[in-house]
Amino acid sequence: MTSPRLWRTRLVFWAGALAIGAISAAFAHVADLAQGFFHGMSGQHGSEWQYLPLLVTPLGFIFCAWMGEVYFPGSQGSGIPQAIAARALREDPDKGGYLSLRMVFGKIALTVVGLGTGASIGREGPTVQVGAALMQQSARIGGMSHSRGLILAGSAAGIAAAFNTPLAGVVFAIEEMSRSYQARTNGTVLSAVIIAGVASLALVGSYSYFGYAHHTAAFPGDWPLVITCGVIGGALGGLFSRGTVWLVQRIRRWRAGKSRWMLVAVAGVAGLVVAVLGVATGGLTFGTGYEQARLAVEGTHLPAVFFLAKFFATLASTVSGIPGGLFAPSLAVGAGLGSTLGVIFGSSITLAAVLGMAGYFAGVVQAPMTAFVIIVEMTGNHDNVVPVMAASMLGYGVSRVLAPHPLYHALSRLFVADAIRRRRAIVHAATPAQAAE
Repeated sequence: MTSPRLWRTRLVFWAGALAIGAISAAFAHVADLAQGFFHGMSGQHGSEWQYLPLLVTPLGFIFCAWMGEVYFPGSQGSGIPQAIAARALREDPDKGGYLSLRMVFGKIALTVVGLGTGASIGREGPTVQVGAALMQQSARIGGMSHSRGLILAGSAAGIAAAFNTPLAGVVFAIEEMSRSYQARTNGTVLSAVIIAGVASLALVGSYSYFGYAHHTAAFPGDWPLVITCGVIGGALGGLFSRGTVWLVQRIRRWRAGKSRWMLVAVAGVAGLVVAVLGVATGGLTFGTGYEQARLAVEGTHLPAVFFLAKFFATLASTVSGIPGGLFAPSLAVGAGLGSTLGVIFGSSITLAAVLGMAGYFAGVVQAPMTAFVIIVEMTGNHDNVVPVMAASMLGYGVSRVLAPHPLYHALSRLFVADAIRRRRAIVHAATPAQAAE
């Protein structure tokens, strides 16, 4: 209790967790402003500006992909695979490549630019990388050990602050980031989540991400809907996961050893796909999809074409090479799927949207505990815990058949390989004396 060194370590850790909460809240606000600016600029369907995204979106994708490749390497995509990769790497320079303060700036700035040009991305995955990076920097300043546990804590705090879902942050750290429960780090994770949550609450207040879903599933009447949302959502999520990994690997092989103009070509084509889908749907598929998902949770039927268009817009955004997450767009796809199935079954749109989110999201990330906890917390309806759990488990099971390797962990291996190659290149380029050191 009286050791100055221990108190310095504690204070630095607490300051890092507070920074995660504050930066997450500010990131959310700026991201919302960027998305609102794009929707205001592009206008409504039928206006004279409705075709502007056909130019702006591809250019935005090219800019973000180029900046990420040249100035912020490792910032591409969600950010969760990078945080997982950093935990797997032993050398601090390798971790720093993905968890540096420079990366924090680039990740936030380029994600905001992506949302400001219509990309179908979210900010929650990037917040995980930002949280892990801030906690890693705190560890260095405070002289703390157990770097892997602190990266875990920073990632959990990022999720908790981004969604205002503290339980989901803890479960996400255990299930998705570490794939195991480590008793020696559980206190660290809980402390980081609580402190980051307090900082976020102080800035934005208490809220439910998608409002409150009041409809409760009836037994046995609504259980055919539960099963269908789980199976179809899981199948669609598994296809997304497998398709993403396949396309990313193909694009990386195609670009290997070639000029950066190939990067421009991939980003431009992906941006054009997103722009065409957005214009064709009257702007519904641009951005995070938060508004559409919230409307579905509140009982508004979404057009049947929405979930398919959002599926492909998110796929194109994910493989384009620009920074941006999957959480919010995936929840939007699931809500759209559920809305459509709700009409077919003649059930509550609210209930169907929640179940669709559970099945599809669990299928994409293959983390069923995280899926049902995060959705129950975001909708504020604890009466549907069992149906949401069932849809999540079904989605997870079906997805594993189609995509045996979880999406984030499959992508993290690519970042681990990149870090090892960079390290070997540095060693080979060094003088014999430097290499010995």
